[in-house]
Amino acid sequence: MIRTTIILGLFLLTTSMPSFAQWSSGRPDGHAPIGVMGDHTHGQGEVMLSYRYMFMNMDGNRDGTKTLTNDEVLQDYMVTPTKMPMQMHMLGAMYAVSDQLTLMAMASYIQSEMDHLTRMGGEFTTESSGIGDVSLTGLITLGEFGNQRMHAHLGVRIPTGSIEQMDVTPASSPDETILPYPMQIGSGTFDLLPGITYLGQKGNLSWGNQIKGTIRLGENDNGYTLGNRVLLNGWLGFRASDWFAPMLRLELNSWGKIDGADDRLNPNMIHTADPDLKSGTRIDIGLGTNFLIPAGSLEDLRFAAELTLPFYQNLDGPQMETDWILTFGLQYSL
Repeated sequence: MIRTTIILGLFLLTTSMPSFAQWSSGRPDGHAPIGVMGDHTHGQGEVMLSYRYMFMNMDGNRDGTKTLTNDEVLQDYMVTPTKMPMQMHMLGAMYAVSDQLTLMAMASYIQSEMDHLTRMGGEFTTESSGIGDVSLTGLITLGEFGNQRMHAHLGVRIPTGSIEQMDVTPASSPDETILPYPMQIGSGTFDLLPGITYLGQKGNLSWGNQIKGTIRLGENDNGYTLGNRVLLNGWLGFRASDWFAPMLRLELNSWGKIDGADDRLNPNMIHTADPDLKSGTRIDIGLGTNFLIPAGSLEDLRFAAELTLPFYQNLDGPQMETDWILTFGLQYSL
């Protein structure tokens, strides 16, 4: 409750800051921390290309707010996951049809590994990789008020990612078997992506708030629907120079359990195969830096990095808990 109050307090603080001068994207803090998507719009005819690399490490298991040992998990399951590193490469493009409408497309390539420990003491690793789901979003300017502005998100995610990832396990060897839900690449459903973003600046200070949702539409071909998701972000940036800005971000991430089930999975064997143990809430703090080349042949090239650390996790578990997330990104406006 205290941690939720902190993040909501940041939102109230930033949205209450007074108007001053004119909002500008042409400064290092004119973009949100690199972990935030769809944070800004463009003027008519402008194009921006982006690349992001994200590495997320999940280590250990949790039920509620309590961390579980491997032995505790193995009391109820024959196998427990112990570690899951995940890499994601994201390509993005933005094009402003007009000053009021910017179109955004995002595609990704995902690589995941999951280490396991069996009740008998054996160890094994499964892997999955492939192209993820593609998202198409319209960013619609709602208003500009001096140094403050707001835009809405209206998007859809297309199920281009695989939900048929397979690998060999000790129970299936030498054949491959379907991998549990966290190791699948896509959702298998069309998803709606609504949202709204508020931005502001005063002197060398910038701030922003964003709320986005993921609403699953229908059931996928394997008989289940991933849970809906809500993301609430608040951030502060400081323009230390024309080219550098440190950034601070808080994110509230809440998601629901899976509806339905893939009948090929055995939820009694490992908790990652149990669709009922998939909901949770996490609050992260992000420490980042934004760099902007303000002049020269590479003018408007941006480089950003952010380290995200969870400081609150409440999982309907057992579930794997997140250890840390590291994101790097390049953005270039044409």
